[in-house]
Formats: sequence, C-alpha cells, structure tokens
Amino acid sequence: MAERNPSVDKKRYEALSDFRFRLRSFLRFSEDAARDEGITVLQYQLMLHTQGFEGREWATVSEIAERLQAQPHGVVALVSRCEEAGLVQRRPSQVDRRQVEVHLLPAGRKKLARLATLHADQLAELAEVVRQASTSPR
Repeated sequence: MAERNPSVDKKRYEALSDFRFRLRSFLRFSEDAARDEGITVLQYQLMLHTQGFEGREWATVSEIAERLQAQPHGVVALVSRCEEAGLVQRRPSQVDRRQVEVHLLPAGRKKLARLATLHADQLAELAEVVRQASTSPR
C-alpha cells in the first residue's frame, strides 16, 4: 500500500471544501435569482431544460424528470404549476402520442433569458474553481 502524504491530503481537502462552498454559493445565488423573478428554482430549471436539447425547443416530461433527477409524477405537478403561471404549455407529441412535450411560452422565455444572463457570470466563476480543483495536487 502506498504511503499517504498528509500535505497532499490537506490540499485536496482544501480544494474540495472550496469547491463545495462555491457550488453551494452558486445554488444559493440561483435560488435567490429565481425568487426575485417570482418563481422557484425548480420552475427555472424546468424552463431551462425545455431548451436544453439540441435541435428542438421543447422537452418531454420524462426528459425533464431525468434532468431534475426527480420522479415523473413530481415533474407533472411542477409542469402544472408552470402552466398555471403562464410559463409553459403541454402539447401531445406528434411522433409518439404517449409522450407529452413541454414548450416554453413567451412569458417563460423572458424570465429564462433574464435568469440565464444572470447565471452566466456565476457559472464562469464556478467553472474556474472546478478547473483549479482539478489541477490541484493529488
């Protein structure tokens, strides 16, 4: 078994601690920014994920559930709340009638655009922390 180097372990712990702090700070920022827009962070994420698939402007309930790491029935309730708020609209799939597509409405598009702009700088800062943590001594 290889000997452990306490100074390397300490550096790793410091990098991991800093990363976890920055990640939590980013998540808190995201929660606050969504709240300032009058929505929840999950509503923001749902809207974001409707736009997250290349070549289309919608996502299925099951795709959103996967991206949110949530149960589909919970996502259905979230979609319903977003529909009531005028942010999204459900449509039956033209390809597979068993699927429901979630489309962003103009009000949702405006909120998403504002929030995505606000998140850009924060995300760049978090990416730099990740880069630094991945190059720290192991």
